[in-house]
Amino acid sequence: MNESALVIGLGNPLMGDDGLGLAALERLAADWVLPSGVELVDGGTWGLNLLPPLEAADQVLFLDAVDVGKAPGEPVELTGGELPLLLGIKLSVHQIDLREVLALAQLRGTLPSRMACLGLQPASVEMRNGISPVLQERMGELVTRAAARLQAWGHPLRRPGVPVHA
Repeated sequence: MNESALVIGLGNPLMGDDGLGLAALERLAADWVLPSGVELVDGGTWGLNLLPPLEAADQVLFLDAVDVGKAPGEPVELTGGELPLLLGIKLSVHQIDLREVLALAQLRGTLPSRMACLGLQPASVEMRNGISPVLQERMGELVTRAAARLQAWGHPLRRPGVPVHA
């Protein structure tokens, strides 16, 4: 596997469920041993600074709280063309910056070949610390989905303490 993967956690932990992406990124790092070629990035406040690492990656997986009008805690998955590149419905509070980054990469012909966003429908995005109980309950499932996506993209993840097979 020579392709590189970038996992970007999005969110603001001071805004309740909006901090989901960063919390999921942290849990992914704690629950799984990632192979070389998979980089984790806290994309909470990077804005356009995300462009260089995004352009350098072959695959990009975003983790985020995504408001698509589902019941709180319901899984959300967006892939390829479903990821908003320009104007459209605001699914996440990060999309203004993220849309600009994706649009620039598309314009420059450097958009990664594989992109997906995995998340959960937020229950509450308001000024407070901590993620709502319903999202806390579903976080393990989100991280497992992220690990499965990386494995499907050809990156052999394993649980800590599990030996690597030759």
